[in-house]
Amino acid sequence: MEHPVKFAHSMSKYSRHLKQIISYLYKESFMFLDTKKISQKSLTFIAALTVQIGCMSISAPASAQQAEQQRGIPFLTVRNETSANDRDPYFGKERGPLKAGWCDIGERWLGLPETVTEAAPFHIPEEILRVDDVRSGTPDSVMETLQETSPDNAPLLYTHGFYIDFEKGCRRATIMQENAKLQGRFLWFSWPSDGDLLNYTHDESDLYWSVPDLADAIFEMEETFGPQGVNLAGHSLGGRGMALALNEVALRKPDIRLGELVLLAPDMDFEIFARLLPRIRPIVSDITVYVAKADRPLALSATVHGYARLGETGNDVASLEGVEVIDLSELPVRSPTGHLYHVYNQEVGDDLNQLLNEGKRPHERSNMLYVGDNLWSLLPTE
Repeated sequence: MEHPVKFAHSMSKYSRHLKQIISYLYKESFMFLDTKKISQKSLTFIAALTVQIGCMSISAPASAQQAEQQRGIPFLTVRNETSANDRDPYFGKERGPLKAGWCDIGERWLGLPETVTEAAPFHIPEEILRVDDVRSGTPDSVMETLQETSPDNAPLLYTHGFYIDFEKGCRRATIMQENAKLQGRFLWFSWPSDGDLLNYTHDESDLYWSVPDLADAIFEMEETFGPQGVNLAGHSLGGRGMALALNEVALRKPDIRLGELVLLAPDMDFEIFARLLPRIRPIVSDITVYVAKADRPLALSATVHGYARLGETGNDVASLEGVEVIDLSELPVRSPTGHLYHVYNQEVGDDLNQLLNEGKRPHERSNMLYVGDNLWSLLPTE
């Protein structure tokens, strides 16, 4: 029998891990869900996980390579500069002048068995990511570094959605970068989202305020990397911001030519996007929109706004000339809200890799089923 002191230490350790996981699941947004509608499978798994963690003995320590692994992303932000415990500058939720730099990410490994993480009906992290450092730079220095790290393929300018503070945004953008195999070719644009679930309308206002800066960033990247030399992506409310910024870009410089535009779970009025499309479509090489039936935040947004969102299924996508819509409804839902598939579904990461790194159209990519005009379904990997 295990020594009582060692057993107590083990229980304490995994109790902390369980708290971290539950905290993580809450932040990754169980609060969006009606708890009465959470599947019995999910509830059963959480109960089983609690028992298993409580009964596990001490795991092997993380390897030195795991412990020292550093990750991160370059960024542009129009958030206000703050101070975090006298460390290097961090950024808050208020509006501010354009700043740039690098966000360094570290990790704390949980040591959970693969059987636990693989059996989960939703994503459970193998590690808890944290922001280790934020290094200041200039927009020019960030662009110069990006040129050095992406000499052959077009880099991606990506912006986030609602309910994202600076630190959470750093973590999620880092995971997305790795999921789509875009290391060294990824630039994150962070607008001043509050990171508060109850401040949706406040976030909408801050997004609109940020659109001219996002448009300027697109111009700067096009000047740096050349025609069709930059790809663009936006998630959720950030997808709306990216579409509005491109509308402004098209009005200011209609002869500009950009690369791929990817809208992930875009929280945008479907009909407004359709009206802007004739301006946006000529200035980008291709447009890909990812949608999913199980996306709960978009369903809530549609209720709040009274109009269908672009990232929902069931829209008349055949009317969107020159747009490729990828339906992810057949994939396992790996986040509690169904809204973060670009971060937590490896199948989506693989598809983005084929799109952005290999330039493949839907009919050339793996596990893709043609459904109808402009519409494809991404199937699970067998």
